[in-house]
Amino acid sequence: MDGLKFLYKTKMGRILLRPLLLRPISDFSGWLLDSRLSKCLIKPFVKSNNINLDDYILEDINSFNAFFCRKIKPELRPIDMDENHLITPCDGLLKVYPINDDLVLPVKQSEFTISDLLVDKDLAKSFDGGYCLVYRLCVNHYHRYAYFETGKKAEDIVIPGLYHTVQPVALEAGPVFIQNSRQYTVIDTKSFGRCVQMEVGAMLVGRIVNEQPNEGPVARGDEKGHFEYGGSTIIVLVPPNQVKINKELMDASQNGIETPVKMGQTIGEKGAS
Repeated sequence: MDGLKFLYKTKMGRILLRPLLLRPISDFSGWLLDSRLSKCLIKPFVKSNNINLDDYILEDINSFNAFFCRKIKPELRPIDMDENHLITPCDGLLKVYPINDDLVLPVKQSEFTISDLLVDKDLAKSFDGGYCLVYRLCVNHYHRYAYFETGKKAEDIVIPGLYHTVQPVALEAGPVFIQNSRQYTVIDTKSFGRCVQMEVGAMLVGRIVNEQPNEGPVARGDEKGHFEYGGSTIIVLVPPNQVKINKELMDASQNGIETPVKMGQTIGEKGAS
């Protein structure tokens, strides 16, 4: 039994898990990974995750966290700028779920409601009949993310919470997304109506760093922010009758399969599903 299965599947593991989910532990981990001493962790991390260093801009890397949120060379993440195309805001593993009567029913995972996710029943109602796009980032993924569409954003909403891992073993054990620390942005987009782009923290992710927390204009492909160390999740909510998701992606999601995606690629087009 690996470490996560022990923590989430056994009684003793759940007792030991509790303090690991609290903010002080994540804050302390973040402090360690910000220190110059943490540079010794970079080489083994690169080796164990088969990271090609030639893909990244590696100036001023003075800590493990600085390396973890390194910037990729722009030409390796071209952004589809066709305003009729729905693009991904990040690298990750994507599943798409229909939203029915406020409820999201992930395959082989815990159900959750959009109301609980947003802590806003009125806003949640606007997504009934729409889509919930869940991008799960593993530690080997690129951990910077962009705005998925052009529009005007409201001030970011910050919801304190715990720091569960977002690995499948935890998702099967309970409604992780509505328990974890998260923040979200409501965006009146140019092409897809009023949408939400949310960042969800995870175990040992002490900080979700967004560049523009205040209201104002945003543009498709512009950097929204980054995660520091750990796995993480980005969730995009799209209202009904706005987008038709690619059939291959929908088929995979309905079968419980995550699809690898990269920031800027097209996953659907404007129009009713």
